[in-house]
Order: sequence, then C-alpha cells, then structure tokens
Amino acid sequence: MTEERTTITETPDGSTHTRTTVYTDGERRGGGGGKWIFLVVLLIAVVGGLLVFNQLGGAEMAKDTAIADAANDVGNAAEKVGDAAQDVADDVTNN
Repeated sequence: MTEERTTITETPDGSTHTRTTVYTDGERRGGGGGKWIFLVVLLIAVVGGLLVFNQLGGAEMAKDTAIADAANDVGNAAEKVGDAAQDVADDVTNN
C-alpha cells in the first residue's frame, strides 16, 4: 500500500511551500532477475544429477548382467564336465 502526504507551509510574508512525501509499505518492485538465474542454474544442476545417476545405474545393471551370464556359463560347463565324467564311469563299469 502506498500513502501520499502533502504538507503545505506558509511563511510570515505570505508565500507558501508545498512538499509531497510518498510512503510505501516496503514492497519490492522489479529486480527479480537474480531469482530467475538461480532457479535456472538449480534446474540445470538437478537435470545433470539425474542424468549422471541414470548413467551410473545403467553401468551397474550391465555389470550385474555380465556376472550373471558368466555364472551361467560356468554352470553349463560344469554340467558338461559332469556328464562326461558319468559317461567315462559308465564305460569303465560296463567293460
């Protein structure tokens, strides 16, 4: 809210002087550019952080998948060795 006060002063010789004073309630007008720059920088930082965490998460999943595939291959190889040993044991027993 803005309030305007006008003071009229009359001197002894009859001349008058007028003074107007304007009071405001402390509202700040304009000057919001710094706030917008801060918000844009904050938004860029948040998006950048999300992208970095997304990339790290993808690399972690790829590593886990590679380990699971290697373990599966080891299991298949062990099964083949077990089958070959069984075949040899059967051949020895039958002869």
